[in-house]
Amino acid sequence: MLARRLLLPTITALALITPATAASAAPGPQSGGSPGAVDLDVLFVSAHPDDEAGSLATLGQWKEDFGAKAGVITITRGEGGGNAVGLEEGPPLGIIREREERTAIGKAGVEHLYNLDRVDFWYTASAPLSAQIWEHDGTLAQIVRVIRQTRPEIIMTMNPSPTEGNHGNHQQAARFAAEAFYAAADPNAFPEQIRKEKLQPFRAAKFLRSGGTGTSATGPACATSFTPTIPTDQVFGVWEGTSSSSGRTWAEIEVDARREYVTQGWANTAAAPTDPAKMRCDFYTLIDSRVPYDPADASPESILRGSVLPTVSGALPQGTELFLTTDRFDVSPGTSFQVTAHVRAAAGKRLTNPKVALRVPAGWQVEGNGSLGNSVRDREQRTTFTVTVPKDAATNAQQLLSATLTTRGQGRGTTDEPVRVVADVRGTLEALPEVGVFRDWVSQSGYPQLDTLIAPVLTIGSGQSRDVRIDLRNFSTTAQQGTVTLDVPAGFAVEEKTRSYADLAAGATGAVTFRVTNTDAALPTANEGGNYPVTITTTSAAGSTIETGALQIVPTTVVPRAGDGHHVDGVAGEGEYSGPELNLSRIWEGTATTPQDASATGKIAFTDDALKVIVHVTDDVLGRKVVPQDCKRQRRTDSVEIIVDPKGDSANTSTVFKAGIFPITDDPANGNPPCFQRDADNRQGPGAETAPGMTVVSKVSEPYTGYTIETSIPFAVLPDAVDPARMGLNILIYDSDTQDLSSQSRLGWSTFQGVRADPYRYGLATLPGYTPAQREASTPVFPDTAARSVHSPQTIAQSAVDGVAPAAVPRLPGNAFTISKAQRVTGGVLVTVRANRTGTAYLYTWNGDVALGDQTVELRAGKSRQVLVPVTGGQASSVLAAFEASADGAAVSHQVSVHR
Repeated sequence: MLARRLLLPTITALALITPATAASAAPGPQSGGSPGAVDLDVLFVSAHPDDEAGSLATLGQWKEDFGAKAGVITITRGEGGGNAVGLEEGPPLGIIREREERTAIGKAGVEHLYNLDRVDFWYTASAPLSAQIWEHDGTLAQIVRVIRQTRPEIIMTMNPSPTEGNHGNHQQAARFAAEAFYAAADPNAFPEQIRKEKLQPFRAAKFLRSGGTGTSATGPACATSFTPTIPTDQVFGVWEGTSSSSGRTWAEIEVDARREYVTQGWANTAAAPTDPAKMRCDFYTLIDSRVPYDPADASPESILRGSVLPTVSGALPQGTELFLTTDRFDVSPGTSFQVTAHVRAAAGKRLTNPKVALRVPAGWQVEGNGSLGNSVRDREQRTTFTVTVPKDAATNAQQLLSATLTTRGQGRGTTDEPVRVVADVRGTLEALPEVGVFRDWVSQSGYPQLDTLIAPVLTIGSGQSRDVRIDLRNFSTTAQQGTVTLDVPAGFAVEEKTRSYADLAAGATGAVTFRVTNTDAALPTANEGGNYPVTITTTSAAGSTIETGALQIVPTTVVPRAGDGHHVDGVAGEGEYSGPELNLSRIWEGTATTPQDASATGKIAFTDDALKVIVHVTDDVLGRKVVPQDCKRQRRTDSVEIIVDPKGDSANTSTVFKAGIFPITDDPANGNPPCFQRDADNRQGPGAETAPGMTVVSKVSEPYTGYTIETSIPFAVLPDAVDPARMGLNILIYDSDTQDLSSQSRLGWSTFQGVRADPYRYGLATLPGYTPAQREASTPVFPDTAARSVHSPQTIAQSAVDGVAPAAVPRLPGNAFTISKAQRVTGGVLVTVRANRTGTAYLYTWNGDVALGDQTVELRAGKSRQVLVPVTGGQASSVLAAFEASADGAAVSHQVSVHR
């Protein structure tokens, strides 16, 4: 579908992958790779346990009805998440979540789970931060290794774009999958895997993301009713209402699977609909395909055709490659560009008299006969066309180019490729930092059409002004000049709404800047106001073009100095908080509330040393009280979250302060006091350690109708000195009406989906008269301890069977480590272990389901050692062992049966 260009400037281990290397230097989809114990058909790449949950109805159908074997890559074990059923956190929680995931995916017949041992640090909206903490090159190498070892025909993942509320870990997992789709096929990518590990490049056939941007109806016809927002998107649906062999629908089975994630509060997931008309489709958007496909095929197996499954009658043989590339994605009226069709026969096959016909939109011109000679074997052949866009072509629109390959007696197949028609000079709303990174990534990595996933938006403070930059790019072959006009809706004003630009060279970029003011401070803010549309009209010698964007209004406040006699006692004394009352009752996630069910107000003031905040929450049901040692993950029950972005310019929460405050704990011996901690910010952990000097007082009503929290936050504990003219601020309320540590509603001051991780959408506060002390910004502290595969007997048991080393590290040869003579003795199982290099052996007695004991030993090269592995609470049927070499981290796993 896409121009296959891969430029990864941050990946020092890779050479530049060009169409020549990625398209022709490796075996075709049905061949190549390396012999291994597992050969997958589908591989889902995700960030955490449970990310695949929405696709289990599809994977289960494919396995049962078509024999498609699926696997899941999970970059982290989710040890940074909450725990609704226990006190485990960090690595122990990660091992529990792995078990939940294996049980859940097993209900869909998925038996292969590959954890990469990357740390789950916190909820973030930042893909760049995720790539940094996960060590981009290393994680990509692990994913490529799994692909080369398991050889999946289809790679699936999540949404890679920074759309509102999209988890940054999810974004980055999807970007890894996209990069790996190309890199796994290229011999110049991670060549040590080929040279040292004896793996071979592998070319997956299709790459898709879960979900689709558009609308559809529920019911059996949901696959055909989908209408994409971008008409060139190819979206396929799989209905969840299909019955399994058990007689239950796959929707019901998927719900059962979701309920296995009990630590995440999913145990009470609502039952699946029983009315077929209310059952939905799982949707998947095709991002790339090396094989032809039929976009009109609405069958559940349509995604599998041509790769996992044979093609339909009259189509090209299974495994035949056909795809298009273009020399550019953005094309302008009156210009020409090159389109190349790539064709390759399946391994060991030959296509006779192949010819490609290229179809273009009406009025477009094509030069090129599409001839490929008398035959094409399993080495790629190409034919190139020149396409000319008419001078009057509509701009700001994507168009599909379609190619049909015909043969003599061997069928025919179709593929397509989008291009975007843009004006000679295109003017677009400036990109937010995370959006800018994404746009650079899509243009460099070979997926330019994904840029359409992002609707350009900027925030503006209620009643305030800001600069709005319009970015210009000249797509023509000559220098251009013209004007840019910015139109805004009622309630906004622009100084000098039309500005000129001149001497913009061919291919160059530029910008003009406007001063925009929100003149009507009564306009609704946050998600209550939604997007306020703006229109950008750019003229050039060729005419004019219109682009759109939006402004979002964030609330603002003036923070006064605290009145005399201020102190933290849970009561707003007379004159203590003289500023305006903040409305904290806007809902941004979950179940709608009434004022009695959940609502809140707040006030804020400052002293020379601290911010003072008081919050009054009205609530009808007190959620579960946590014990003091479980004072963390405030989003699970009734709590207040206070967020301060000192300079009002943070790109992600690693440079902000976030305090989660529980109004009451389950600690009757000490009067059930409140507790607080820092989470997902510059420094996380118990409040006394991470925010010394911060004080909290809580007053919970009796009988219960809500609570009041008052706190003093020293300026010294903030990550940076406050900018008194622009301090970012947000206060969020979490409301739980259950005892299962799951919140039902989330409210706050500045409220957008996922807002707690998006500093640019926090409200803005000014502190007149405050002079900050000079100081250096604090370096962020990140969690650095992940659950490890060598500590997971479940991972080791799988590794011993399918040959993929724990954590997808390089696999040692089988003779690098041996385990033998497993005999039952008093207290456990006695085994003999030996390694031909120095390293660590991780041993577990195993009953086929859980570990009954464990032992870790250090081994020296060439030395045998007897080890007693304990057994507690059962009878072991085998011993699992993973050996990790000290020198390079390579590993190998074994399983040996226990004898008397």
